[in-house]
Amino acid sequence: MHGGQKESKARLPEDADRSTIRKKIFELAWPVVAEQALATFTHVVDMAMVGRLGAAAIASVGISIQPFMLVFALFGALATGTTAVVARTVGAGEHRDAGNALRQSLLLAMGLAVVIGIPSYIFAPQVISIMGPEPDVLALGTSYIRWMLPGLAFMLAAMMITAALRGAGDTMTPMKVNAAINVINPIMNFVLIFGHLGFPAMGVNGAGLATSLSRGLGGVVLLYIVFTNRSVITVRRRDFFTFDWGMTQRVIRVGIPAAIEQFISRAGQILYMRVVAGLGTLAYASHTVAINAESISYMPAFGFATAAAALVGQNLGAEQPELAEESGWESWKLAAMFMGLMMIVLLSIPGLLMRIYTTDMAVIEMGRELLRIVAFAQIPMATFFVLAGGLRGAGDTRMMLYISTASIWLVRLSLAYFFVGVLDKGLTWVWLAMVADWFVRAGLALWRFRSGKWKEIEV
Repeated sequence: MHGGQKESKARLPEDADRSTIRKKIFELAWPVVAEQALATFTHVVDMAMVGRLGAAAIASVGISIQPFMLVFALFGALATGTTAVVARTVGAGEHRDAGNALRQSLLLAMGLAVVIGIPSYIFAPQVISIMGPEPDVLALGTSYIRWMLPGLAFMLAAMMITAALRGAGDTMTPMKVNAAINVINPIMNFVLIFGHLGFPAMGVNGAGLATSLSRGLGGVVLLYIVFTNRSVITVRRRDFFTFDWGMTQRVIRVGIPAAIEQFISRAGQILYMRVVAGLGTLAYASHTVAINAESISYMPAFGFATAAAALVGQNLGAEQPELAEESGWESWKLAAMFMGLMMIVLLSIPGLLMRIYTTDMAVIEMGRELLRIVAFAQIPMATFFVLAGGLRGAGDTRMMLYISTASIWLVRLSLAYFFVGVLDKGLTWVWLAMVADWFVRAGLALWRFRSGKWKEIEV
């Protein structure tokens, strides 16, 4: 182990009991949950600031980012491959290989940021027009994206490093850095959107620049950490531009199915949103606000999914498949318990959650019913998030591709179109289709994890 480099926190001793496993799970999960909570709070504050600029400003930010989510899905898949390879190599005690895996991911991500970022800047109006915005919204959205894109390379670097550190069992470092960024971003928004401290009032452009600067800063800080031997993974600066095709293949082999899964899922979600949009402005607004309110509920599952990915991957690398499996099951039990509590919250105070985002009583009334419906999907969501996290940590991304594709297209979309197009039902039934999707995903993930075939996958 090098000078300042930290030991992994995810590898378990061979004689680990349930109490030890649960302690490790909490150590890994709570920083992720805290990070997500602060990110959600920051998002609420950001949207409130943009909201003061008017409806066109809100729509421009929301609509302009949608087409680019398909692009971010590609990098999310690369991050999945990075997590799996890093977890496996760290579990096997091969820390230099873990650093090499991160290095290859950074080279790919930052190279693709240039290849994709420049055309995206030039052709931003054409890309955003896919969503069919009004002319004023298109103009604002184009400007917003162009101010945000300069920080893309460093944003993607942060994504890769965060994925690698979490795979190595270090969830604390990303939490600290991202927490700081989530404090800096709304401050920059306040200054740049409205023109304070001597800066001009830039409006929506200020929101884009604030995102570019704050997320870019996060990338710079994380690069400094991994370049200067301050984490469980170290990237050797003198070798940074050395391309290792063998290691790159390992990352891509896991990442390609994840990329296809993300693209297909995003496409399905866009079509699902078109079904919702066809129900009218009130339905679309209620859906959007309810989705934001519901996102609070699955923060615990995201944290436990991260823990499951690290523990499963590292313990497979350490040739401890039984501990890998037990870690996955324990992560799922804890997530189900917490999201069971969230089910009670959604059933009990849905109106209060809706009021965090809006004061429109018509939206609140419709959203209240939606949150009560999705409350019953909380434990299935916990099941899918966590067991899918464990399967991805094992490198079983091909099966996750099959599960997600089948569920969103054959269940969510098919039912939504049937309910609206054939039965002429409303938004409530569209959300019932979404809940059915979560039940099916949960059942398939449970079946796959229980089969144990993921233990045999080479990463």
